[in-house]
Amino acid sequence: MNIPTLWRRRQLVGLLGAVALPALAQFRVEVTGVGLTQLPIAIAPFRGEAQAPQKIAAIVQADLERSGQFRAIDAAGSALDETSRPDVTPWRQKGADSLAAGSVSRLVDGRYDVRFRLWDVVRGQDLGGQSYAVPAGDLRLAAHRIADYIYQKLTGEKGVFSTRIAYVTQSGSRYNLWVADADGENAQSALASSEPIISPAWSASGAQLAYVSFESRKPVVYVHDVATGKRRLIANFKGSNSAPAWSPDGRTLAVTLSRDHGSQLYTIDANGGEPRRLTQSSGIDTEPVYAPDGRSIYFVSDRGGAPQIYRMSSAGGNPERVTFTGSYNISPAISPDGRWLAYISRINGAFKLQVMELGGQAVHSLTDTTADESPSFAPNGRLIVYATRQNGKEALMTTTLDGKIKARLAGQGGDIREPDWGPFQK
Repeated sequence: MNIPTLWRRRQLVGLLGAVALPALAQFRVEVTGVGLTQLPIAIAPFRGEAQAPQKIAAIVQADLERSGQFRAIDAAGSALDETSRPDVTPWRQKGADSLAAGSVSRLVDGRYDVRFRLWDVVRGQDLGGQSYAVPAGDLRLAAHRIADYIYQKLTGEKGVFSTRIAYVTQSGSRYNLWVADADGENAQSALASSEPIISPAWSASGAQLAYVSFESRKPVVYVHDVATGKRRLIANFKGSNSAPAWSPDGRTLAVTLSRDHGSQLYTIDANGGEPRRLTQSSGIDTEPVYAPDGRSIYFVSDRGGAPQIYRMSSAGGNPERVTFTGSYNISPAISPDGRWLAYISRINGAFKLQVMELGGQAVHSLTDTTADESPSFAPNGRLIVYATRQNGKEALMTTTLDGKIKARLAGQGGDIREPDWGPFQK
């Protein structure tokens, strides 16, 4: 068997059987659910944004709502900018705790000057602001950075809106590896191929993507420099080469190889070289992922008769089983703080996203869909991105860890697979 059955459903069957997708997928954000505690915020329309290519206020508001931490207060019709000293009383009466206002203006060199200021309307305090001079193509990034600023000021944690995600699509007989904003917009093709592309994985620096390409008519692991588009071959051994995962220091990749019969875990230098075998089982060991401290690796194995998630030292050794709820658990993802394990469990024939607090046994199902796959944590650990099928269509989704707030990033009539959330931008 060229492709291990454990990851065939997630990483290949869906791609080969996908619906055609237009070359440039467009997304919209649909936020559903109500959180237990949400901060009410008003984002006033930015002065001058009607003449700009992007509506900054709407992007900021969508980012904050998608986080699950904020609830939007209607600010339509308000005439404010970053220089305004707002009368906070009407905003208090509307129920807002904070208010953001700003402006967008075009500079003589063609760039756009984006400015904003944040107010605590309960205390009447100026919480500061920022300004950016950016080309038109970076207006969305400026909006995401504004949302990051607001998120951090009001929650005390870093926002993830200016980070990136990678995912795979199929358009007819063409496969694309995309790099996009965290909201799914502004997608840029990193690689196009007539053969399947699977398993994209970000390096800790965010500068590189590892992935598997079938362009050699077999699975081969490459590492791709996102900025330059250059790539290097990492693993092209006899049999299949699959499921790359970066070590936190970026020096090593864990991979699944069948070079010595059976699918087993190996580590290999990020620049290539001779791999070192980690597992010695008679079953299939695959889907490795490093713990944030780099000391252990989580992976999927059917050594016990059915796929379950195990953990072992990153240097090798005896694995210990981690998942005990359910008879079929795959696709592990570890939160950046090492506290949570997200994975996919087959429950009565449905594939559902689960989350478990490591060190405990309580497992929570986060979705009501039945074809979930490929969970990946946001770099602040507050959201999970995953792929699923909703209303008969493939969809890219985010969810909060309690499952209460979900956002759908819906492609136009096509297939979206295998998202991986990149790190904070350096």
